[in-house]
Amino acid sequence: MSSPMNVADLVAIDMHTHVHFSTTAAQSEAGAARMAEMKEHFRSDVLGMDLHQLAAFYRERRMAAVAFTIDSLGEVAEHAPSNEEIGEVAAEHPDVIIPFGSVHPLRGKGGAAITRRLIADHGMRGFKFHPSVQEFYPNDRTAYPIYEVLAEHGLPALFHTGQNGVGSGQKGGGGIRLKYSNPMFLDDVAVDFPEMPIVMAHPSFPWQDEALAIAVHKGQVHIDLSGWSPKYWPAQLVQYANTLLRKKVLFGTDFPLFTPERWLADLEKTEIRDAVKPDIMLHNAARLLGIT
Repeated sequence: MSSPMNVADLVAIDMHTHVHFSTTAAQSEAGAARMAEMKEHFRSDVLGMDLHQLAAFYRERRMAAVAFTIDSLGEVAEHAPSNEEIGEVAAEHPDVIIPFGSVHPLRGKGGAAITRRLIADHGMRGFKFHPSVQEFYPNDRTAYPIYEVLAEHGLPALFHTGQNGVGSGQKGGGGIRLKYSNPMFLDDVAVDFPEMPIVMAHPSFPWQDEALAIAVHKGQVHIDLSGWSPKYWPAQLVQYANTLLRKKVLFGTDFPLFTPERWLADLEKTEIRDAVKPDIMLHNAARLLGIT
């Protein structure tokens, strides 16, 4: 097992990475074929990693990564990892992997019990929610028992906001409804759970101003900058990242959608100030996650 995480050893913390393959699937013949198919289709060498591979990838770059899957009430993809696997594998790589759980908010009180167990038994350091994919409004009271557990432990809730890559360009958007991911629904959650840190994932197109207003107004709300090339960030996001929100914006790639190298190269094409970059890349996330 690796040594515990030490912020002095890191150059960055990526707040947003997806684990699409379980270790078992990655090592199986069918899983290997599926991974090869994905890499060829998307012309990418980084798709289809399991968490062990993700850990090695980020360790090589002296970066840590928040890693998660997304819980579903329906049939789970055969190759997807479980919350339990993410927690167990993360424990083998504590120097670079920060495990986040995912519990469908509409599981309600049952979901709260699952959340409590994942924290106690599998060391989850936060939880990921995807309103458009999981088809819920963040301020739906059914989800509140889960938020209560997170608030009790002071653990962050990471919510997808804005437009969605899933279903993009398909007929009917693949059935994905964007309305659920309007960040304004998180304003209620921030008011009702002031002890639960909230991270709004992604530049929140087409609701960027709403996201900025909430992050400025609500002390525990942050924004991760994943899922969009920095060179396409709206001007007002760059302005606030340089000023009022310089301590509340967080590096994130949405890996494997973006590699850290691609994201950093595109960051250089923005007007983000050099003085702000260490906070965005490392210090803001370290403070949020309690990493020293």
